[in-house]
Amino acid sequence: MVVMQVTILIFVAIAGGAVVFTRNPLNQVMGLSFFGLLLAIMFFIFQAPDVAFSQIVVGAVVIPLMVLLTLIKLKTKEQSKKNDA
Repeated sequence: MVVMQVTILIFVAIAGGAVVFTRNPLNQVMGLSFFGLLLAIMFFIFQAPDVAFSQIVVGAVVIPLMVLLTLIKLKTKEQSKKNDA
């Protein structure tokens, strides 16, 4: 069990670093969703299934979706400014 815990902690650290150091916002959103799934797996391994279910909903679905919708909205506004000028 300790080996699984250490392994998932390493994967979570790597995924978190990958999200932080990624420059492209779209790739950041995809990495953030993957990071959320890894956190959910970590919570299951550390025997916190209720927290894991919450993490799946919020961290792996809702937050990346909100960020993605924001990026789409910003891109639409940027294109409309270019068309008006």
